[in-house]
Amino acid sequence: MPAEQLLPDIPADTPAPGSGPGGGPGDGDAARILAAEREHLAVSRAALRAMREHAQSLSADAAGDWVSQQVLQALLDQRVAALADHAGTPLFFGRLDRTAGDDLPGTLHVGRRHVHDERSRPLVIDWRAPVSRAFYQASPADPMGVSRRRRFGYHGGDLTAFEDEHLGRGETLRQSKILTEEIERPRSGPMRDIVATIQPDQDEIVRDELTRTVCVQGAPGTGKTAVGLHRAAYLLFTHREKLARSGVMIVGPNRAFLSYISSVLPALGEVKVDQTTVAGILGEHAAPEDPAVSSIKGDARMVPVLRRALWAHVVKPTEGLLYTKGVNRYRVADHEVREIVASLRGTTRYNPGRAALAQRLAHQVLVRMEQRGESPDDRVQDAVARSKPVKQLVEQVWPRLTPQQVLHRLLSDPAFLAAAAKDDLSAQEQAALLWSRPPKSFRSAKWSAADGALLDELGDMMERTPSLGHLVVDEAQDLSAMQLRALGRRCRTGSATVLGDLAQGTTPWSARSWSEVLEHLGFPEGGEGTGGAVTELTLGFRVPREVLDYAARLLPSVAPGLAAPRSLRPGAGSLTVRHTPDLAASLAEAAAQALRREGSIGVIVPDARVTAASEALSGLDHRVLAPDSVSEHRLLIVPATLAKGLEYDHVIVVEPADIVEAEPRGLARLYVVLTRAVTSLTVLHSRDLPAELTG
Repeated sequence: MPAEQLLPDIPADTPAPGSGPGGGPGDGDAARILAAEREHLAVSRAALRAMREHAQSLSADAAGDWVSQQVLQALLDQRVAALADHAGTPLFFGRLDRTAGDDLPGTLHVGRRHVHDERSRPLVIDWRAPVSRAFYQASPADPMGVSRRRRFGYHGGDLTAFEDEHLGRGETLRQSKILTEEIERPRSGPMRDIVATIQPDQDEIVRDELTRTVCVQGAPGTGKTAVGLHRAAYLLFTHREKLARSGVMIVGPNRAFLSYISSVLPALGEVKVDQTTVAGILGEHAAPEDPAVSSIKGDARMVPVLRRALWAHVVKPTEGLLYTKGVNRYRVADHEVREIVASLRGTTRYNPGRAALAQRLAHQVLVRMEQRGESPDDRVQDAVARSKPVKQLVEQVWPRLTPQQVLHRLLSDPAFLAAAAKDDLSAQEQAALLWSRPPKSFRSAKWSAADGALLDELGDMMERTPSLGHLVVDEAQDLSAMQLRALGRRCRTGSATVLGDLAQGTTPWSARSWSEVLEHLGFPEGGEGTGGAVTELTLGFRVPREVLDYAARLLPSVAPGLAAPRSLRPGAGSLTVRHTPDLAASLAEAAAQALRREGSIGVIVPDARVTAASEALSGLDHRVLAPDSVSEHRLLIVPATLAKGLEYDHVIVVEPADIVEAEPRGLARLYVVLTRAVTSLTVLHSRDLPAELTG
């Protein structure tokens, strides 16, 4: 690859520059190229502005009725929002000079969205378009119809540099300085998109088929979260009509994480994607509970227990049905009622079964009417189904229930739990599940987070849960089997992108294999149709090698089956481990030093030390990250339990031993904490470090 040109920028119809020293354009050619590219950028921005103004000028009044007007106006508003020009980000980041003999221009600029001029000529091609794939995948071995790939460097939204890569066979590509600088660029505030730096193995995942569920095992710094978000954006572009109807949802571990990733999809032009947490789906239930009890409730063995508990409420009829109309009496014998109930039980969801029972009973009444020479129609059958005798019999045999009623009874009544559990739960497990002081009714019950998944399972047994077109689940290794089942129900007719790292599993029920996760989601690995496939990202781009190697000392203890991750960034001098008798003073000093450098700073501490850390930093402007935080600040104190999925340019970790001892999977939590840094990591400790770090 020719030497990088650290000058300004250029457009698509400019002829190839002459060669300068080292095989690249000379200074004069570089300046001319950069000026031309800047002119193309200005023209493209003006065209995007015109496209947005045109969208704003459209009116929904042309729709025929009020409802249609509202729908059309919502679509127009989404279109206007999607055409927003984010001044701080480049409109295009690459260019392809093509040799392919097709109808497309020979020169294409690749960017975040499609931009065309007033004559519909493309000025910028969306990075998700099929032709843009060559920007990420082309190589000298397989040029994909591209003779030259150009990368652009930016400061804010201004073009500052370019590099050319010639893709003729036999060429040797050097590592891109612009690419490296973009990956390593300090950042503050929300997560940015990585659309300009997607690597070939990441691109393969991003562009995988909608019908396939993809599970990504990603080591720290490999970009798995960004890959999942970009796959959502790609699928929305490629299957716009289908996914606009069925919907796409992003599920993250907490609100702070969602706030961190919230800007990525809008920057890619996708403004209508729901982002939520598991609690946001299952209910914000927060009653305290012993983790051992939560583990039992989260086990997939609870499924048959819940099924038996629900269907135990359907009882064998002891009486027949007597329906009276005027002087006429119509009777359905008790054995006939039993046959109807038996034919329905277990073959349908609970609530549709109730409705079907009423209709079948009414049908039997109509048969009797016809036998007497009457001619009843469907309206008569519906009236019979809604009549008092039918309603009373249905309520007696097949009572109306809510998930809360069933679960309240299950956790309150030892005999009922034993009958539902059979051999699926041991006597000790049943005893652990039972409330020591049951609430008087289901209405006064305080539910735990684990109960939320059980209520959702029962709800689906009663009424089918609506399905989305695609679901992106991050930090999936921390979800219980029952939580995974709840998420799987929400994409049973679609597909999913599952993201996580087995080494970062910190819950007592953390997954030990991705095959197990996919099975619970309903997409077994290697299954037909929308079966799941597991892929692995092991090459890191963000976390320095020195930091990653230090954290990897914990892997034999937390995930012995995983290969140690590798980093492309040597990061010499990025790690400092300091023993100190005065943690408060050392923390204040380390934070002050970090503030003199560029980028964001995360002070990650054991949850119990948050207040002490805030007092130690009282002389510096800082904030404390909360589970529902949406605010941005350069210097943040981060409780260790909230660090997962976040990253900071500079990380200061306080007292690793306390982090390890705070929870059963404390070593995994420490692994998470130590891998949040993308420029420097400082470890401060007054106690001995965990033996796994010193061995």
